Amino acid sequence: MKRREFLTWAGAAGIAATALSGCSSETGEQAGAVTTDGPTPADPIRWKMVTTWPKNFPGLGTGANNIAQYINEMSGGRLVVEVYGAGEIVPALEVFDAVKAGTAEMGHGAAYYWQGKMPAAAFFAAMPFGLTANEMNGWLYHGDGIELWEELYAPHGIIPRPAGNTGPQMGGWFRKPIESLDDFRGLKMRLPGIGGEVLRKLGVSVVNTPGGELFQALNDGTIDAAEWVGPFNDLAFGFHRAAKYYYAPGWQEPSATMEALINREAFEQLPEDLQMIVEGAIRMAAGEMLAEFTARNNRALKTLIDEHGVELRYFSDEIMAALFDKSNEVLAEITGKDAFAKRVFESLTEYRRDVAGWTEGSEFTFLQARQRYLE
Repeated sequence: MKRREFLTWAGAAGIAATALSGCSSETGEQAGAVTTDGPTPADPIRWKMVTTWPKNFPGLGTGANNIAQYINEMSGGRLVVEVYGAGEIVPALEVFDAVKAGTAEMGHGAAYYWQGKMPAAAFFAAMPFGLTANEMNGWLYHGDGIELWEELYAPHGIIPRPAGNTGPQMGGWFRKPIESLDDFRGLKMRLPGIGGEVLRKLGVSVVNTPGGELFQALNDGTIDAAEWVGPFNDLAFGFHRAAKYYYAPGWQEPSATMEALINREAFEQLPEDLQMIVEGAIRMAAGEMLAEFTARNNRALKTLIDEHGVELRYFSDEIMAALFDKSNEVLAEITGKDAFAKRVFESLTEYRRDVAGWTEGSEFTFLQARQRYLE
């Protein structure tokens, strides 16, 4: 399938309005409605969406809910999507297989969960020392990103779409201070994707525990540290009750793209206007997710520090330098073993070189100046 031009808010609303327009006041005939022999609100198409998140979890789970709501409303009830949290139909880490098999027509998660199936998948979620949220959106929509992503998932009968971004993440929760590289050795930590492979090189035992099981694992000492998202989500999970030390920056995920998975066969059976509504709804929900994380993270961080006594700390220069070096080693290993991963990495890093000059010359210098004058 060739890359489809996504809808803007206005475009999506226009499609919905056209599809749902009522009778003309003068003629009683349909005013510009799309003619279709497809479903009606009385007899709708029903889809299931399975997610890697707990049901209704703030930001991520509600991002999936938003997609379903927009599809339901924009289609006028002709396509109804019901969302299922992790474990309700399939476990969190079986979402990809469920969409592939047609057990569910849609899924919602993050591509690095499928790194074991496809090494290149992780690049579509996050790369250590990679791209900001705005930069990532630029690569996906105006670079090679979405086309490469589609090509990777095509043999599985799945259409991927960017479904949101958390923005910059945090470096993780630790039950003890991390003051030197020696403090990493022997830790058992949850951290998915390429970042987890980097920590292995520093002597960390890395696990990919689903989000819904993380608090208990950290609280009872099954793991010593955990990375989830950032203050907004981490406060909701209550990690501050299990670990005291909260580290930044999120070197492993300078931003994290969420994904919507669509079963290709189910999608191609939809009338064209419903296909466009699905695409538009995903794009709309994606923008809302990043806006919500941006608005809520600092408030949540202040709550963690001021009300719960969390210690916000920063990785030392020594640690950051080692993480950068080990990241390059891991990336070289991944791309050396997998030809498609190499293609994706080369596209992404070429784009990063191109876009970095603008980001640093505009946003970075502005933020430095703003902070100086606001102090």
